[in-house]
Amino acid sequence: MQTVAWPFLAAEALAAEALTFRELRQFHAAIYPGVWMPRGVEISAVDRARAAWLWSGRRGVLAGSSASAWLGAKWIDPDAAAELVHTNRRPPQLIAVYSDTLLPGEIQQLRGLAVTTPARTAFDLGRRLEFTTAVQRIDALMQATDVKVDDVHAVMAQHGGVRGLKQLSAVLELVDGGSESPYESLTRIMLVRNGFPRPETQIRVCDDDGFVVARLDMGWPEYRVGVDFDGAHHWTDPRQRSKDVERYARLPELGWIDVRVTSSMLHNNSRVFLDRVDAALTARGCPRTW
Repeated sequence: MQTVAWPFLAAEALAAEALTFRELRQFHAAIYPGVWMPRGVEISAVDRARAAWLWSGRRGVLAGSSASAWLGAKWIDPDAAAELVHTNRRPPQLIAVYSDTLLPGEIQQLRGLAVTTPARTAFDLGRRLEFTTAVQRIDALMQATDVKVDDVHAVMAQHGGVRGLKQLSAVLELVDGGSESPYESLTRIMLVRNGFPRPETQIRVCDDDGFVVARLDMGWPEYRVGVDFDGAHHWTDPRQRSKDVERYARLPELGWIDVRVTSSMLHNNSRVFLDRVDAALTARGCPRTW
């Protein structure tokens, strides 16, 4: 049996004699009607996007989360439905089809597939998803591409009257490509929604010689107050843990207060986190507007 790049259209693989019907059924499973993949492999969001595109007869345009995955954005659930702009209004399970109008400048060819541009992708994410998720997804897209908020506003100007523009406008006020994880985005959203000044992201802290001793997830450099999200890698990666111990020891020496937060704290004890930020900013003379 030849090695067949997957996902693949079974009819094409059989016609090319890349495998037999017996090999197809024994070693592969259908992900969508006519689209197959090896049994037991883990599918990624990119794989699912390509599988949906093959199901469309290579005529669909990857959109939304599938476009984000194809454009290189992280943190996309591989088990979520793939998204296409396509004429077939009866998709199988785990494919969402939209009949949106796409202008010529909103589609690009990328690695052989038609996909919405980063600006158009952000436009769709911001108006369709739940608010917090929309901010997180656009943050990730901005990390992966060079798309800017102004680019998305330009798309909005071409689609007046479509659903979700009010939410999209609010989402764009909060997005920040400096966030490197959904939890960093969530932390920033929580701070802003509770009235704190909007923090800068990815702050470099230097010593007196200009050497970078730390990079903080977010904070307020003018008050030397930072906020760091402690993800799992800080605890499971010994090298990362060692670096963290060293940099957290240096920050107070350089006059910084660094408030650390975990996912458990955000979900279960956010008031404690917010009170710590409040105390730090107040101690540093930040005018209290929250």
